[in-house]
Amino acid sequence: MVVKIVIVGAGSVVFSKNLLADILSYPELRDATIALHDVDADRLATAQRLAGYVAERAGAHPRIQADLDRRKLLPGADFVITTVLVGGHRAAELDFDVPARHGIQYTMADTVGVGGIMRALRTLPVVLELAEQMEELCPNAWLFNYTNPMSILCWAVARASRIKVLGLCHSVYWTIHELAEWLGVPMDQVSSLSAGINHLAWVLRLEHQGEDLYPRLRAMVEAGEIPADELVRAETFRYVGYYPTEASSHHAEYVPYYLQHADEVRRLRVPLREFLRRNQSRMGQYEETRRQLAAGEEIAIEPSSEYAAEIIHSMLTGRPAEIVGNVMNDEALISNLPRAANVEVPCLVNGLGVTPVAVGALPPQCAALIHPLIALQDLTVQGVLEEDSEKIYRAALLDPVLTAQLPLPRIWEMLDDVIAAEAEWMPGWLHADRIRSHSVRTIDRPIDDRRTAP
Repeated sequence: MVVKIVIVGAGSVVFSKNLLADILSYPELRDATIALHDVDADRLATAQRLAGYVAERAGAHPRIQADLDRRKLLPGADFVITTVLVGGHRAAELDFDVPARHGIQYTMADTVGVGGIMRALRTLPVVLELAEQMEELCPNAWLFNYTNPMSILCWAVARASRIKVLGLCHSVYWTIHELAEWLGVPMDQVSSLSAGINHLAWVLRLEHQGEDLYPRLRAMVEAGEIPADELVRAETFRYVGYYPTEASSHHAEYVPYYLQHADEVRRLRVPLREFLRRNQSRMGQYEETRRQLAAGEEIAIEPSSEYAAEIIHSMLTGRPAEIVGNVMNDEALISNLPRAANVEVPCLVNGLGVTPVAVGALPPQCAALIHPLIALQDLTVQGVLEEDSEKIYRAALLDPVLTAQLPLPRIWEMLDDVIAAEAEWMPGWLHADRIRSHSVRTIDRPIDDRRTAP
């Protein structure tokens, strides 16, 4: 069987290079059809040349297609992989710059909070249109989503479409990899269990050949032996009791303890505006890759351990695999999170597909920190699917960073400003000139001293 894999957003050439290297490392996938789509013609041409280079280095002979019109690529697809950044770097800058005018700082701004909501508004029309096209042109294909905000996108597709969708993120893999390295234990000898939602899941079990590694990890944290860029989630672990699965740069904006306090930002070395630095680095990598291809220079290719390649290989060959995936909680996979939510749990993969594993209840303190973010995601999904602007605004009222720093009218006003700034990428029903008529204004009343607390 010759498998067809469509990559939407292939102009993200660093990710595409790593993913293709993983896919073509499997002998069974070396004659696959690789179809590349992007809306940027220059990036698409670069991605196509890079795909040919990766194939040559791997000794593979895939059929490589590329087109600006993804409808031409979708027929016959078995797997569709999304990695898109709608609005590019400029839109991402606005996700940071406009909240900063209101005194709000973020680190990544790609999953929850204002940044997560704005990315959802920019990206969901694209992803939902893709799902609709898949229903028409390749209804049996799997949609593997790597794009943020992961949970919101997968949740909306699952509710609005019949397409099989699975969210994939490497945060759990790399967290376990790092913990094993810190503890001096071979990664392949570590067993672990994690569960939660994307970017806010928890390591529930961490063992080495039957030994519980948590006591050793706690000792390292108490001794200050954790790397300087991991102080935030080490601090959460110290007090919450379980280690978060996403890096400190993300974790800081998912819980209400860090970004709101300037002294904690300094003490724990919280990397404000980290996403913008990373994205600028990626843009530099793209330009360097483009130059190397033009000059005929050697390009480094290393395995990246991305789940998509492993899943495709497992489904094609029937060889079982274990991954971590983002799926709907319809079957109460996590019993103390809402069934309507999109959750991140272990999944078993084989020739029959993907089977999520039920993990039961999270520790109550872990579930409690997740609940407000699920509510934010739920309102955002409802707002987009129902074209209801007020639900979008009310989603922002649940962001733990905002609620600790701004009163309700200021949160609403800030969302007015960021939506107006990003109007060119907003869906038609959410144009800024329509939004302001919905805005809640502060009600000023004379103070009655007799009813004011001393």
